Amino acid sequence: MKQKRKQLREEQQPADGKLLQWHPAFYADLQIEFREEKEKLKFEREYLLSSKPMAIDVLIIKKKDAEPIHKNIGKIFRKYNIIEYKSPSASLSVDDFYKVYGYTNFYKADTGKVNEIPIQELTITLVSKRYPRELIRHLKEVRHYTIDNPEEGIYYVIGDILPIQILVTNRLSPEKNLWLYSLTDTLKDLSVTRKLLEDYKKNKEDQLYQAVMEIIVKANENRLKEGKRDMCNALLELMKDELDEKREEGIKEGESLGESRINQLNLKLSELSRSDEILKAAVDREYQKKLLKEFGL
Repeated sequence: MKQKRKQLREEQQPADGKLLQWHPAFYADLQIEFREEKEKLKFEREYLLSSKPMAIDVLIIKKKDAEPIHKNIGKIFRKYNIIEYKSPSASLSVDDFYKVYGYTNFYKADTGKVNEIPIQELTITLVSKRYPRELIRHLKEVRHYTIDNPEEGIYYVIGDILPIQILVTNRLSPEKNLWLYSLTDTLKDLSVTRKLLEDYKKNKEDQLYQAVMEIIVKANENRLKEGKRDMCNALLELMKDELDEKREEGIKEGESLGESRINQLNLKLSELSRSDEILKAAVDREYQKKLLKEFGL
């Protein structure tokens, strides 16, 4: 069988002027989406295709070939499933399609013996926040494929020997794909955000959920500042235990800020209608220090 290769360190993606690690969050998010069928699947992040830096974002291997996957974003899955993810600030281009198509063929061919992985055992999934209009046009007009849209945010590319799908995360159903839909820098639906946070509260001890939520909160800080007061209050309320835990961790790490000073800071921020900054200070230790200095605490 194909030998396991070393994994490539994640590249950080810029969002809102900061470097955010979207790909690890996406890797965790996929495992959340497939949590009800996790025993059927094996996940490998950034699978290196060669000794050079050429890697698949996520490789999902079905443990039992004949067992179907029922999750809507995994219905096309076969044995080996190649996943390409674009962060919210990036677009899915024509060249991205050919790159991943090439990666898939390389993965099939780079084995110990001829045709060890039959082409019929491979699929491609492309994931993007925005609908890739130019790519879709190219696939229709140049490659003469047809596009089927079986449900919200899921587009099947029909006409190739390989099953191919495009997932447009901002068009996915938040009822069926809550976490993948929410892996964005433009959270705006308060009802969806509340559902997300309620689900997070049930699973906050799980590192997968922690990884995704951390990115979502950091990526949407500016939106919280721009008047999304209800959303911010919901975050503060439902993440209270998590934020308290982060404060405790900071203290244990030697940053003895003092509980009374933190309480005074939170009170002052609330009085000045700056409650969004309470959340930011709780997850950003340097920003917390800056606020303490600002208020002479």
